[in-house]
Amino acid sequence: METVQLTNGLSCSLPASSPLAKLMRSQRTWVGPSAQERLGILRRAKSVAIVGASANPARSSYFVATYLSQSSDYELYFVNPNATEILGRPVYKSLADLPVVPDIVDVFRRASDIPQVMEDAIAIGAKTVWVQLGIWNEEAARFGEEHGLTVVMDRCIKVEHARFHGGLHLLGFDTGVISSKKQLR
Repeated sequence: METVQLTNGLSCSLPASSPLAKLMRSQRTWVGPSAQERLGILRRAKSVAIVGASANPARSSYFVATYLSQSSDYELYFVNPNATEILGRPVYKSLADLPVVPDIVDVFRRASDIPQVMEDAIAIGAKTVWVQLGIWNEEAARFGEEHGLTVVMDRCIKVEHARFHGGLHLLGFDTGVISSKKQLR
């Protein structure tokens, strides 16, 4: 058995030969913002551009867009060169085509596409690039940070938003908790 340190600070024991142990030992040395810092990013943001947004309800970007439109006060912008409308809103071909500079650029693209998105975000003056759960490009993250971006990777903005606002357990599951506390938007 081998103890593997996870990026969230927890550790677990895995058989040393398991594929997961090998994955966890991969070259992930970059560390993004802490939970408190991510909460700050979400609290300060007024607008979110979803790069790779899809009109297909089966896609995670559609689910996230639906959640954010219903559960947040963010002004949403959708970026996809192959779509014209998502959730009744116009879709822009690129970040450069947006009418505003978004506070958060939320990315649903392959890891190999992340460097170009970082360059595009830097070019328009964005401050934060949030790369969705399961997507990791350490070199692009370091490049973004070197050019002044705050970078969040391998985290779902919907899960993080819901978790910080009482809708989810730490692992992303609905807690079923009904609270009288004022919800953070």
